[in-house]
Amino acid sequence: MTMMRALYIQTKRASSFQTKLVLKWLLLLAIVLAGSIAAAADPPKDEVIHGLTPLPGDAEVPTKLLPPGSFDPDNGPSDVIFPQQNITLRFNHKFHLKEAGATCKTCHGAALTSQSSQDVLIPKGTTCDACHDSDHSNPADVKPGGDAMGKCGFCHQGYKEGDGNAVAALVMPRANMVFNHQKHIAKNIGCGQCHGAVEELELATRDQLPRMRGCFKCHEMPDSAARGTAKSDCTTCHLRSNPKESGIAGGPLDSGRIRTLFASGELKPPRWLHNAAHTPDWIERHKLVAGADSEFCANCHKEDFCVGCHDGRVRPRSIHPNDYIDMHPIDARQDAMKCQSCHREQSFCLGCHQRVGVSMSGPPGARDSGRFHPPKSIWSDAPRQPGHHSFEAERNLNACVSCHTERDCVTCHGGQGIGGGFSPHPAGFAGGCSTQMRRNPRPCLVCHEPGAAVLSQCR
Repeated sequence: MTMMRALYIQTKRASSFQTKLVLKWLLLLAIVLAGSIAAAADPPKDEVIHGLTPLPGDAEVPTKLLPPGSFDPDNGPSDVIFPQQNITLRFNHKFHLKEAGATCKTCHGAALTSQSSQDVLIPKGTTCDACHDSDHSNPADVKPGGDAMGKCGFCHQGYKEGDGNAVAALVMPRANMVFNHQKHIAKNIGCGQCHGAVEELELATRDQLPRMRGCFKCHEMPDSAARGTAKSDCTTCHLRSNPKESGIAGGPLDSGRIRTLFASGELKPPRWLHNAAHTPDWIERHKLVAGADSEFCANCHKEDFCVGCHDGRVRPRSIHPNDYIDMHPIDARQDAMKCQSCHREQSFCLGCHQRVGVSMSGPPGARDSGRFHPPKSIWSDAPRQPGHHSFEAERNLNACVSCHTERDCVTCHGGQGIGGGFSPHPAGFAGGCSTQMRRNPRPCLVCHEPGAAVLSQCR
């Protein structure tokens, strides 16, 4: 312990970089040797082997050390964008960054010039040789170092003496996204802005990979030098799909929509993104999201995906209520554009109206068949009897106004009455018309001019 303390003090006082580096290497060697001697003498049962988990004892990593945009509690990055890894190495980032004097680019120097997420950015074995006294220049014949920290089993988990070059495979699939490290570094974006506080952790797992919420902090900024030209469009970071699943994304076969199917799973939006998580209640919620921003849905889906349900022929029963055939004209007049998001007037609407005889352009047989209204002798001719349109209007006017406007009524029931028999005023109406007019004059003004003499008796 006295020797290690002396080395530590000399390291702090060293003036030249070369001397400081040599002393740090000697200090590291002394620490490893001291640990080996202590373990050989009497290894404690509760000894913590560093570098196997993010924090000693596999303690939970606090949110403040995770990448920006992480939740509390955090479920990690997207399994689809960042497939599961199998890290078979023992490594202590905190020791290398805070005590051994290394920096991120010491081991990950390739990131400085990387322009693709498909680049391999983990350090090669030759990067480790300078400190560990090993030789990885020939992967088929790796030579271990002479001391404990140069042995293969020091870093490679599960390795035993005599295994030769047979070490457990390190599995780190490439990310299913578009990313250019070089451009981010040129913008002076530090490693921690995407990967969190790696310098406070030992083994850095996939939990230190970026979160989309953190990316939006820059990509949703207004036009500025800090954001550059990388907008928050989905295709800025997500791979684009290819109709024939061949060629390179962005090439001549590119569909312009983002790719959603990968070997690692299906890409779906999270709940925090426009409330668009495709959870079991999505069938009820999707109309609100699509109605607010249909272009958002179009990032993944083509129009024929929606038409599969909303084509008016085969539809889920939850789209319209059961009596919608009677009431749908009201909605159509109030918000025709919403109807036209699924239906076409000149094909779907007109075709149905012609078949049931409610369109003047329909065939004569349909118009005269009485499929929608009873025959004229019952519906409109005198004398009034059950089934007459006046009875139906009094019973349920909503059914009438679902197709007809007020002007349709006025055409027959004008102020003078057509043929003298269609006046809307019952016998004795003049005796109480003043009360009706004071209560609501608007129905009177549908037929009568405001200055008409006939209204004077009602004022």
